[in-house]
Amino acid sequence: MPNWDADSLRARANFAKILEIIELSGRHREPPTLEAAKHWHKTIMNGLTVPDPRFVGSFRGEADLEYIQVRVGTKLGIDARLVAAELFEFEKNMKALVYELDMALPVGQNPDQDQMSAILDVCAWAHSEWIRIHPFANGNGRTARVWADSLAVRYGLPPFVRFRPRPGIGYVEASIKAMRGDWQSTAVVFRKMLKDFIKHS
Repeated sequence: MPNWDADSLRARANFAKILEIIELSGRHREPPTLEAAKHWHKTIMNGLTVPDPRFVGSFRGEADLEYIQVRVGTKLGIDARLVAAELFEFEKNMKALVYELDMALPVGQNPDQDQMSAILDVCAWAHSEWIRIHPFANGNGRTARVWADSLAVRYGLPPFVRFRPRPGIGYVEASIKAMRGDWQSTAVVFRKMLKDFIKHS
């Protein structure tokens, strides 16, 4: 089986499946949930060799993962003992933000410039918070990108954040800042990424 962190036909097939899932859930305006993120993670890792099977679809701090810590560069992710509480807040805030956007943008209505800006801010916030919390033992960056694309397609934008390879144009630097709670840097990068995606579509 291909390695979980390598580009492979299997990994690409998994990401194609993820796009199908988020496009369908977006059309039906399904609520954003932690369970959905677990399902995405399982789909991303399906058929791939992972460091430990316990890591797939489970958050740090859960059974058998109580003491799993993660590091991005020199910055530690949220302590495993605090992940559940952080994720509770993430899901609560995400649902509130999505509710506001759903009310402002009925299904099938194209966003105006102000609404597009609001959508990109929510995409950046969700991505950055997921990176900051780093709830999975691995695969957090890919899952964060799924969060961003799921929100984009929900409101009629293209899935402009590529899953693999990891995006360029300042993405890594913005993700490092996200580990310190700065989501605005990701918002700047996402605006450039969307513009570039549309230009080359």
